[in-house]
Amino acid sequence: MIDEDGYRPNVASVIINKDNKILWAKRVDEDNWQFPQGGIQKGETPEQAMYREVYEEVGLKKNSFEILGRSADWLKYDVPERFVKTYWQGRYKGQKQIWFLLKFIGSDDLINLNLHDAPEFDDWKWENFWHPLQDVVDFKKEVYSAALNELWQFVETEN
Repeated sequence: MIDEDGYRPNVASVIINKDNKILWAKRVDEDNWQFPQGGIQKGETPEQAMYREVYEEVGLKKNSFEILGRSADWLKYDVPERFVKTYWQGRYKGQKQIWFLLKFIGSDDLINLNLHDAPEFDDWKWENFWHPLQDVVDFKKEVYSAALNELWQFVETEN
């Protein structure tokens, strides 16, 4: 499902622990790291999609995190043509995402990347909140910067 502008509705989740470190996950068989994210299915709200995607990709159930905040609007990125498949009769441009900031309230052993036959990630780690801006694939840097800057207002910091 894509919108009239060629963007696929999607959700992305920044999961932070008690130390305000983010869960950073490595895509299977690649050296690319990212946040859990995925498409919004027909009839799903962004929040419902977030819960489903977080469970499918990193194994966390609703009771293992709290929603601290979300982006006020869609944040978009274009996918380079070399990565675009022939979906949607060539109308696909990229993703438009609602971003969520989630506070992890469980123990690390709840994180499970192998719930499905074809997992999306094969490794994960806790990183500094701003680390993704130097590590994410180039075409996502701008949207990651916008999302992290917007979500930072919801992070509890000790002053």
